[in-house]
This record gives sequence, structure tokens and C-alpha cells, in this order.
Amino acid sequence: MTRGSRARIPATARLVDRFAPEMPVSEPFFTPDDGSARRVWAVGPLMQAIADALSVRFNPVAVRGEISGFSRAASGHCYFSLKDESGQLRCAMFRRAADQLQFVPRDGLLVQAQGRLDVYGPRGDLQLIVEALKPAGQGALFEQFIRLKAKLEAEGLFDPRRKRELPSQPRSIAVVTSLGAAALRDVVTALRRRVPHIPVLVHPASVQGAQAPQEICRALEQAYERFRNSCEGDVLLLVRGGGSLEDLWAFNDESVVRTVVRAPMPLVCGVGHETDFTLADFAADLRAPTPTAAAELCAPARQQRLDELEQLETDLRDVVWRGLDLRVQRLDRLAQRLGRPSGRLHDSSQRLSALQHRLTSAVQLRQQRHALHLERLSFTLPQAVARALSAHVQRLDRCGAALGLLDPMLVLERGYAFLSDRDGRAITQAAQVRPGQSVTATLADGSVDLTVDR
Repeated sequence: MTRGSRARIPATARLVDRFAPEMPVSEPFFTPDDGSARRVWAVGPLMQAIADALSVRFNPVAVRGEISGFSRAASGHCYFSLKDESGQLRCAMFRRAADQLQFVPRDGLLVQAQGRLDVYGPRGDLQLIVEALKPAGQGALFEQFIRLKAKLEAEGLFDPRRKRELPSQPRSIAVVTSLGAAALRDVVTALRRRVPHIPVLVHPASVQGAQAPQEICRALEQAYERFRNSCEGDVLLLVRGGGSLEDLWAFNDESVVRTVVRAPMPLVCGVGHETDFTLADFAADLRAPTPTAAAELCAPARQQRLDELEQLETDLRDVVWRGLDLRVQRLDRLAQRLGRPSGRLHDSSQRLSALQHRLTSAVQLRQQRHALHLERLSFTLPQAVARALSAHVQRLDRCGAALGLLDPMLVLERGYAFLSDRDGRAITQAAQVRPGQSVTATLADGSVDLTVDR
């Protein structure tokens, strides 16, 4: 027993004696074998007596230590521990005092707390009711975090230029975390909801404790090897739920950070809560605020992809129809440039067929008013086709009659003859024949062989 502890005993004993007559006991006093009389305490009064003794001996008290496990309840009360190399003390800070804070408490921060010691009777815990809190520097772990971060950053491990984009459509997703962690359940739930068709490969590892860094590195290397050999897990999630700076320290280990940097596939780090940062976050290609967010970042919702496909279908249909319209217009222009009636008639028929097909398709895709308009067109089109066909037939008849007037036989019937030599070449000039040459005269009803006299 130290000198300080011996000095505290008399004060505590005197305080207990002062409150003893008022405290109920569970059994009557008894006399031990040594003959001295001792009181038997009920638990609650004993806790109250100890709390009063602490209050008389120490309160008010100032304590310096590093924040660990800080949390703020919905009521506004704050709960955390103060620790150093040799001890740990539970602390509670009620909303009134917490609202007066001039800084944001976080794990690893070295602070000085002013308050009063108390005993929380229902659990028998010693706690410090903090009435004022101020920073007193950085904690040892946080200082170690800052030093290692500066070292790795100087080596370029956190360079934004080495970050890679996530695949828009991963074929499979690898996950490194503890099999018993809530983070794994959160990730699997999010992936099952958003991309149930994508397989998930889990590489288990401890995420807390002395063995965690080695197991995390081993699990990461297994995921890398599987990706290199079979291209499985083309995006990797490194996840863990929230906790204190000590709980997350495995993800600040230098070997873990260097292993994260060597990832052959894009790696998403979702460790802790939104306010938690680890060195693995800086080394990863993308940092997610929570494990669930990490899953959502690498797996777009199924409905979102379906909407994108539907939009692509609409765009493709519009492009096809625009292309068809341009080609129909080009055919129309070419048809107008053609000179033969038969060709025009053929092109007009094709154009009418194309128009009819367009109108029929438009009825299926457009609104009801377009359907009514098409119905009116389909009623008038047959008449227009008949009229156009009749006009073309009449014109063809006129062209046939004009062509008949140019028939050479009509000329022969008026008494003319057509002369040709033995080879069938036409004789149109006297210089083409010589005396004694045989020629043929073609008349309206036959031909006559002749001999040239002179």
C-alpha cells in the first residue's frame, strides 16, 4: 500500500462511520471470531457511502487524459472514457455542459476535464461527471497517426492521381471483413437489394486486435490473387463498423496501408462512421462513410440501370426513325429526277408503300389524335392512288400513239422502198452502189432483189 492510499483510509473510514447509523442492513450485526463487531451493508447504501467519501476526498477534480469511445446520445448527453498508459476512467457529460463546448471532441484527442467523481449505483461503476472540457493537445495514438500519415503521404501513397474509377457494371464484388461483423450484414443486405444478380466473394479477416493487421493483409492478398487468376472480384470492399480510435487502429497499420495501395482492382474503404478516418481511407481508390455506403457506391441500383436501358431504347428508336425519314426523303428527291413514266410509277408505288408503313407504325407509337389523322389518310389514299394510276395510264397511251406515228412501215405503205446491200447495211446515197451490184428493196408487203445497171 502506498503512502497516498494509507492517507485516504482514515478519511474514508470516518465518513463511513458518520453515515453508518442511518443505513439499513440485510442481517443483524454479528461478532466475528476475533471478537470485533462489524456492520453488514446493503449494496445501495454502500455505493452511496463510497460516492460521498470520494466527493469529500477529491471533488472538484481535474483529470487529463485521451478521449476514447466518444459518443453523443439523442438526448444530447455525451459518454466517453479518459485514458492514459496506466488507467481508464468512464465519463459522462450532460447536455447542459456539452452545449457549451468550444470544440468537437473525438477519439484520440488529449483533453483536460473538470468535474466531480461519482459512483453509478446500478452498475457500481466509478465515473467522472464532466462539467467542463478543453483540449490539452493530441493523444499518443493520434500523434502516431499524424506522423505515419505524413510519412506515407510523402511517399505518394495518397496521391489522387493514382486513384481509379469504379467499374460501372462489376461482374463480381469481393469483400474483406470479419464474418461476425455487422458491417458484413449491412453490405450483403445492400448488395442483395441493389444488385441481387452479382456474386459476392467474402475473404474473412479479424478487424480488431493485435492479429488484425496480419489477417487483413492476408485476406487482401487472397482477393488480389483470385482477381489475377480468374478476374473474380473486379471491385473490392474493405469494411468495418464504427468504434474508437483503438478499435479502428488495425486500418492505420503501415503494412495494411501498403497492401491496400497494391490492389490490382479498384478498392473502396468503408471503415467506421462518417466522422471516422483511417490511413486505409486515404490509400483506397474511394472512401465511403459507412460499409453500407461502400456497397451502394460500387453497385448502382437495379432500377437505375433499367431506367438507363429504357432511355437508351427510346434514343435508339428516335435515331432509327430519323434515319428512315432521311432516306425516304432522299428517295423522293431521286424519284422526282427520273424521266421515264414507268420508273416514276414504280417509285411512286414504293413511296406510297413506305408512307403507308410509316403511317401504320406512327399509329402504334403516337397519340390518339395521330391515329385519327391516319384513319382519314388511309380513306383518301386509295382514291389518290387510283387517280394517279389512271393519269399515268392515259399518258402512257398517248405516248404509245405518238410512237406509233413514227413507225417506218407506215412510210413504206405510201409507196416508198428501203434499199440495203447483201450485208443488210442501208443504202442512202447513189455513191454507195456500183454497176452490177446486187441490192435488196424492202417494200410494204415484202422485198425484191435488184441489180444495178449503171
